Amino acid sequence: MAENCSHDCSSCGENCSSRDKKSLLKKPHQMSDIKKVIAVVSGKGGVGKSMTCALLAAAAQNSGKVTAVMDADITGPSIPRMFGVTERATGSDNGILPVVTEGGVQVMSMNVLLENEADPVVWRGSLISGTVLQFWTDVIWTGVDIMFIDMPPGTGDVPLTVFQSIPIDGVIVVTTPQDLVGMIVQKAVNMAQMMNVPILGIVENMSYIKCPDCGRKISVFGESNVDAIAMENGIPAVAKLPIDPDLTKAADGGRIEELEDNPLSDFLTKITKKLK
Repeated sequence: MAENCSHDCSSCGENCSSRDKKSLLKKPHQMSDIKKVIAVVSGKGGVGKSMTCALLAAAAQNSGKVTAVMDADITGPSIPRMFGVTERATGSDNGILPVVTEGGVQVMSMNVLLENEADPVVWRGSLISGTVLQFWTDVIWTGVDIMFIDMPPGTGDVPLTVFQSIPIDGVIVVTTPQDLVGMIVQKAVNMAQMMNVPILGIVENMSYIKCPDCGRKISVFGESNVDAIAMENGIPAVAKLPIDPDLTKAADGGRIEELEDNPLSDFLTKITKKLK
């Protein structure tokens, strides 16, 4: 037991012997059916975490798996825009129904609840964490093979709440090549390890740009260190995403599902094999 323990495990990140992790887990809606849950995390913002989450979800749905995305980034939701979702979520006496994309991905996000997607969410941490839990307990997720949770960056209230309250089967860590980001992503790796959640893989976004004339890969942000980070932490799968204007246009235009060559399809195959 940690020194000065308050005996309130819901607000504690210590991995002490007195913690019963199963006792903190929240049951999903009684009408939900969710087989596997993967959290997509990053140590800081702006590294392409949501883009990675959207690509993984699109690849999973395209492979024949019923897929869902829970957008846990309450104050900075971007998943609906990438999938071209403009309608609002609906519900009944039974619960809230997620919005379904054209490709069939089930999505729940703060932006499908707001009247105007540009309205800011100016809430304190406890209210934000409670909303994320409601996305799990009050939303009816139907026949889902894989759910991806787009986590807010960092290691604060929401990641702690998700790791403690939702049965996470694995984590995908997103980073960029800079040494500073490598140091920050180590915090996200350490948090997952503290919470005893397996790390399935790591995605290095903005890893390089390909010259349109000669095809040479140019390391705009310096040489990659993702392989070293993966080896040091025993992370089995690694993917390197280039800076790709076409990919950016597809995401900005809500056409992430229409990509003919999803750059994370092979990576998805590798990580799903690691799931028990």
